[in-house]
Amino acid sequence: MLRFFKSPLPSRLLLLLLLILAVRLPLLWLGVPLTAAELRAMLVGERLHEGALLYQTLYDSTAPLAALLFGALDAVAGRPLWLYRMLALTLLLFQALRLNLVLNRADVHPERGFVAALTYLVVGSLTADLDTLSPLLLGHTFIIAALSVLLPTSREGYDNRRLFRAGFLVGVAALCYLPLALFLLVGLFAVIIFAANSFRSFLLLVCGFLFPYAVAATFFLYKEALPGFSQFHLRPTLSGLVAGADGLPLFVQLRLLLIPGLVLVLALGRSFTTSLGLVFQIKFQQLMLIWLLVAVAMAAVGRGVAPGTFVLGLPPLTYFSLFLWQKARHAWMMEVLLLLLLGLVVVVRYRTLLHLEKVVHIPAEQSYAVQPNPAYAAIRQQRLLVLGPDRRPYLQNRLATPYLDWRLSQGDFGHLDEYAAVFRLSQSFAQLPPDYIIDEARLMPELQYKVPAVFGRYQLTGTPHVYRRR
Repeated sequence: MLRFFKSPLPSRLLLLLLLILAVRLPLLWLGVPLTAAELRAMLVGERLHEGALLYQTLYDSTAPLAALLFGALDAVAGRPLWLYRMLALTLLLFQALRLNLVLNRADVHPERGFVAALTYLVVGSLTADLDTLSPLLLGHTFIIAALSVLLPTSREGYDNRRLFRAGFLVGVAALCYLPLALFLLVGLFAVIIFAANSFRSFLLLVCGFLFPYAVAATFFLYKEALPGFSQFHLRPTLSGLVAGADGLPLFVQLRLLLIPGLVLVLALGRSFTTSLGLVFQIKFQQLMLIWLLVAVAMAAVGRGVAPGTFVLGLPPLTYFSLFLWQKARHAWMMEVLLLLLLGLVVVVRYRTLLHLEKVVHIPAEQSYAVQPNPAYAAIRQQRLLVLGPDRRPYLQNRLATPYLDWRLSQGDFGHLDEYAAVFRLSQSFAQLPPDYIIDEARLMPELQYKVPAVFGRYQLTGTPHVYRRR
């Protein structure tokens, strides 16, 4: 199998795509349950499609470009889960093939072919986390695109346009998921080892990074939403308030990491015992070590459970695995190891259908999917506001106010003794007030007392904590 994919012939690419689709598509056809991250993305897209402005009439920490994509997808079809899944698969395929192309063109390893893309896609198929279209997965696509620009076209150094373009792509990635800005450290290290004038080159990289943010800040400035851009995008993510709130539990992620972690350890051991011929190859190996460290830092920023975290380790794992799959005295051992890896991936992904959950000791991802709250089953197809962190009622209803993220909403609901917060609440409910309010935070008595013109029109229904507009 390895010998087959070490050939650069186009037929290998076709069979690679068929192999990965055979592993992943049956799960998509059988139906993968809706995740909390996808529900949040759909609510953001739905509100933007209705005409809301991010950070002004929608309070959420989703980065601007990711939110724009979610709004565009909602314009294609209302809550298009199938489109989310297909786009996530397309992005993963693009990342694998792009990284494979860069590694081949840069001659970072003597052997060429599609082994890098094979490793990327096989390991990336281990978890359902990468079936989800997350801002991190979207932004990581631009990071992969930036890698080819970070490498000099010649061994003598960079030209200015390439450095600016690399910083620009990292900036676009950060506009999808802000912690991806940490990959500027990878760019800095690349400049140090490849460029002649490191300080001037890094300034060009930083200028390229700041340009997309300057454009975004200018847009929100003209929309009078620049304070919201800082309050809901920059500050929450930098403080770690929102990052990693919607992913799989940490213990599930760690168990899923056992297999790729073992492959990475074996690959690192093989790479450190392999002599590299060219100075450029040595420098590239150092660059990928820094990439691995930045990926670990990124995982820590997302507390290890940010949706799409698994993809961060795929590029360094793919690179170092090239040394693991290289020619050896006993070539059949590497063939068996690759087939074993593929078999483990299939077993882990299909553990629920094969009734092997107790054997592999990894809970099914379906058990963490979003399910309707039975307490509010009677409320359907209504404009809704939930005073609390539970988003499950929005599965069968529409968000009616700017208050999507409850922690960010504490800027208003947590300061009801301040006039400014009460004024913002009355303004937010002025045009299209919700039909129902679910008061899980027990705030309605205080709201009806302090903002009677708005909340005085709601009365308690027969369902506990549910208020209906009269």
